[in-house]
Amino acid sequence: MTQTNPFLTEWTGPFGLPPFDLIEDAHFAPAFDEAFQQSRAAIDAVADNAEPPTFANTIEALELADELMEKVAGVFWNLAGSDSNPEREALQRDLAPRFAEFNAETMMNRRLFERIDTLFQSGTTLGLSPEQDRVLELYHRMFVRAGAQLQGPNREQLAAAMTRLAKLGTAFSQNLLADEREWFMVLGENDLDGLPGFVKATARQAAEERGEEGYVITLSRSLIVPFLQFSERRDLRQRAFEAWEARGANGGETDNLGIVVETLQLREERARLLGFETFADFKLAPEMAKTPDAVRDLLMAVWEPAKVAAERDAVVLANMLLHDGINGELEPWDWRYYSEKRRVAEFDLDEAELKPYFQLDQMIEAAFDCANRLFGLSFAPLDVPLYHPDARAWEVKKGERHMAVFIGDYFARSSKRSGAWCSRFRAQSALGKEVRPITVNVCNFARAPEGEPDLLTFDDARTLFHEFGHALHSMLSDVTYAYISGTSVARDFVELPSQLYEHWLSVPQVLEKYACHAETGEPIPAELLERLLAAENYDQGFATVEYTASALVDLAFHTAEAPLDPMAKQAAILGGLGMPGAIRMRHATPQFAHVFSGDGYSSGYYSYMWSEVMDADAFAAFEEAGGPFDADMAAKLHDNIYSAGGLKEAEDLYVDFRGSLPQVDALLKGRGLDKVA
Repeated sequence: MTQTNPFLTEWTGPFGLPPFDLIEDAHFAPAFDEAFQQSRAAIDAVADNAEPPTFANTIEALELADELMEKVAGVFWNLAGSDSNPEREALQRDLAPRFAEFNAETMMNRRLFERIDTLFQSGTTLGLSPEQDRVLELYHRMFVRAGAQLQGPNREQLAAAMTRLAKLGTAFSQNLLADEREWFMVLGENDLDGLPGFVKATARQAAEERGEEGYVITLSRSLIVPFLQFSERRDLRQRAFEAWEARGANGGETDNLGIVVETLQLREERARLLGFETFADFKLAPEMAKTPDAVRDLLMAVWEPAKVAAERDAVVLANMLLHDGINGELEPWDWRYYSEKRRVAEFDLDEAELKPYFQLDQMIEAAFDCANRLFGLSFAPLDVPLYHPDARAWEVKKGERHMAVFIGDYFARSSKRSGAWCSRFRAQSALGKEVRPITVNVCNFARAPEGEPDLLTFDDARTLFHEFGHALHSMLSDVTYAYISGTSVARDFVELPSQLYEHWLSVPQVLEKYACHAETGEPIPAELLERLLAAENYDQGFATVEYTASALVDLAFHTAEAPLDPMAKQAAILGGLGMPGAIRMRHATPQFAHVFSGDGYSSGYYSYMWSEVMDADAFAAFEEAGGPFDADMAAKLHDNIYSAGGLKEAEDLYVDFRGSLPQVDALLKGRGLDKVA
């Protein structure tokens, strides 16, 4: 270490941002050591307090116990996902079991739980506010679900299982990142048939970043998907697709299949120890869905019409394959290619014509403008040190009130895990003093060559709006306790604010203003916009099948005995569903990071679809009122969804906004599957 550890000093920069320019990798380990020590001391002080338990000396004291830990971990875990390096990966492997052991030690602290349980059993006699009642209820639930009531060997067994699961989740993530980082396919000038200019430019940029001549295709979704859409070279499409599908299952040190087997076994053990028949029963108990049967009913209600639509589409695409003189089955590496050709033929939509209208900076401004019109937010660029040159920051205000700092990190790089996500460096709270959030969106868009505008596909733009919806949920949060702030809600509710926000991208007046041609500056022509919006539900059979198959496999893995051969189990599940042969799961088991990089979406990948039932219905509320920017509906949305955090159970929050819970028909209509027979 070449300087005083910045984590152990007060951050006095703008808005309390981390001093990224001063933070070195060598600072993390000693800062974590001090944070663990301080947190343990603070928690022990709560547990050993001789005074009778009160909400203030127990729950509020616990809320304040992890101040340094939140500071250090907020920086480290964000960097571990968005800008990894060997030092950070090694520390991540060390920290995973330490955090698991620390959490078990805290959750199974008998004296601490006795204080919380005493408060919880006291009920209304405490005279708490509704928010305090809710926080107490959730703390009690968290401790019980973490094993606070277990006795003897069962406590030790659960603690050991959780430590091992933490190690396995970290290994799964790092193996997947390694496979995605290491594989690439070099293309020569003779390998570019069918690729539009924007794909070639991105592939050339990828080659330069890797020190290669010519062009390179990587396993970044923002590059491999357009390659599969446009390349006329079926042999290269097959090679790229098979590498994409093989992530996490290549044998050797980065193979994830053994991790999957052990993870499922330990989750099964965890559920039994806590008194549940299956891990899905355990995981779903606090969610909106409540039971595996409710999840399965939703997924199957969508699966059947989606499969019918996909099978019809497969016939059309197979005929196109035959027309090209290929005597064989339609394969997964063919679907996107022929589907793109069909989209051009049926909707006259050429991606090369469309993409120049979706500039990254313009889409960011569009997302900001919608937030301004709905919620009165303004965004001012900040010139501050950040953790990577790609990242940029804005101050978010509502009138004169500072609401948040928003950080955007948009481009793919080899040090960043795949996908797109929203996270935070600091949570919102107002216990003793107001603390406003520092929120980050991380994406993996393809970077344009130097001097050229960064362009998105329409799906990329939808991803940007999706993640910004999560960011708004974090930045508009206005509660007292960090434990229920922002996105701290039921897993199958957390996607509502993000998926709902996607709808504003498709509002014609938004696109007319912000979809401007990168070279001419002209707005998107009305007839092109009409064709784009008419094609929004194009290929929904494919999209719905690949997603729903993944959700059904996730559910099946966690409602039955853990399989010794997860790939055989996956094949059996898909076979039983009648999975169309030319479509694969969106996330095959060895790369299913949502489910195996940690507990987040395990038994919960269905939640995107559960939330989609609500987001379709929620946007309809605006359409039924004064339009997409109706002020009264926006106020109700703000008060009951975006600013409320976890103040109430998810279904109560939604009913407060809409008046009732929706039915699956809203989702089928939104995806254009309601008329499939």
